[in-house]
Amino acid sequence: FTFDGAYDVNSTTEQIYADIGFPLVEGVTEGYNGTIFAYGQTGCGKSFTMQGISDPANQRGIIPRAFDHIFETIQVSEHSKYLVHASYLEIYNEEIRDLLGKDIKQKLDLKENPDKGIYVQSLSKNPCKNGQDCQAVMERGWKNRSTGATLMNSDSSRSHSIFTIHLERCDQDERGEEHIKVAKLNLVDLAGSERQAKTGATGDRLKEATKINLSLSALGNVISALVDGKSTHIPYRDSKLTRLLQDSLGGNTKTLMIACLSPADNNYDETLSTLRYANRAKNIKNKPKVNEDPKDAMLREYQSEIERLKAMLRGEVPVQIDGQPMKDVEDEKNRLRQEFELEMKTLKEELKAAKLSKDEMEEEIGKLKNNYERQVAKIESSEKTSSQLQELQQNFVGGELSNNEEIKEKRKKKKKYAEEARNKLQEALSRDGDDIVVGMFKNVQDELKYKNKLLEKEKQKSESLRCEIMDIQQEFEFDRIDYLDTIRKQEQQLKYFQAILSRIHPLIRKDCNFANLDKIKSQAEWDEINKNWILPKVVVEKGHLPSATPPTNNGDDENVN
Repeated sequence: FTFDGAYDVNSTTEQIYADIGFPLVEGVTEGYNGTIFAYGQTGCGKSFTMQGISDPANQRGIIPRAFDHIFETIQVSEHSKYLVHASYLEIYNEEIRDLLGKDIKQKLDLKENPDKGIYVQSLSKNPCKNGQDCQAVMERGWKNRSTGATLMNSDSSRSHSIFTIHLERCDQDERGEEHIKVAKLNLVDLAGSERQAKTGATGDRLKEATKINLSLSALGNVISALVDGKSTHIPYRDSKLTRLLQDSLGGNTKTLMIACLSPADNNYDETLSTLRYANRAKNIKNKPKVNEDPKDAMLREYQSEIERLKAMLRGEVPVQIDGQPMKDVEDEKNRLRQEFELEMKTLKEELKAAKLSKDEMEEEIGKLKNNYERQVAKIESSEKTSSQLQELQQNFVGGELSNNEEIKEKRKKKKKYAEEARNKLQEALSRDGDDIVVGMFKNVQDELKYKNKLLEKEKQKSESLRCEIMDIQQEFEFDRIDYLDTIRKQEQQLKYFQAILSRIHPLIRKDCNFANLDKIKSQAEWDEINKNWILPKVVVEKGHLPSATPPTNNGDDENVN
């Protein structure tokens, strides 16, 4: 197998990020969508690669390094303003959950829009002003992830998680016109692919493992269909995971896949399967482009709201809104209070001299008090508007370290290193492995030597393909055994539920619509998007009992037969 890079146990996440992560994240700051995801069997280091550890510093994960990279770029920019939001979701048992929401158990719906593409409805987005904010958001969501113990991993992730950084950038051209670029970086931590026999999964763990393997199989099918140019249908809808990653796999995104391997000999089959998975994925050809001036940019909405708030303030009491303390508001309140007290004192003296009645006196005082309260409310409204304006303006970041030459120089070195690494990779890929060049031969011996080399090379290829065929057949056999085991366990569970239903069904009231299961079956509908049955509502027909009193005969005593 040939890949863009290979790293052993002595490598650090710092080195991996500098080689392959830096160019992709740098592209995100320029307006390209990006995705980084780790794939591999359970317990092989996917979460360690993505999350990492804080000590030692060179083993901090891909995700926190991406945070630092993005905000370092933002802070040294000179003529750009940025708006950054973060979201964090997990796919658990084919249900999408918001790890940053108030109710993390609530299921969220997947929607599709011509302008926005595929998105998760009601997914919360948290504004971030620096790398620490992003780190805090990630840690809060990480605590809410679904984990559990299996025979292969005591703290195994039982869900796929996607941490997304939404980046909006506003640049001004020479004519003063603003141009907005929007990008997003998906940082994906996939749950591990598992064989049921090795994990010892039962009950909930078995259900989780089944859903995990089905979604990973769907991901593999999508990758295979994308690589195979003959496929007319790409099965994105087979899984929530593939739908969310649709743009990353075959659309407008730069995508990096990190295949995590186990060095243990008893994991040979899983390691080979992961390598083959990654080998297929590298052949996908995406066509990323810069996302310029989108209709639904939040940055544009923020700018409109800021202009609206400024207009409101221009019609109110003048308030300092450039980050200085809002002294004008307090001064105006004090001035109004003093005027009110002075007018009250004057009014009391006038009323006393005029010897007005008590009711007239209270009426005049009430008018004065109402006028004072209206003016104070007006000032407080202005203060609230100013506070909203400051809050919105504080969400914009960019240029805080634009004069820091040391950080700028460090960034230049990183970009130069990444560029050199990319050039070396392209050069290596373009070179032929044996550097055999066809030319004129001086004699028959040279030609024979050259052709023997070619023959030896073809023999090696043939042997390699033969071994691969055997490996694929063996892998298929293992998968078949695993699927059959899953089917048997699901069949046991199905029979268990059928036995319960057969016991409970006779107890259902006859006037309830669920007493007729055949009718319910004909009325039920399958929801292809959410992969659920939609059943009719429970209806209990109300019976009509005879009247408690016999009907009267309008005073006539004759019997009615």
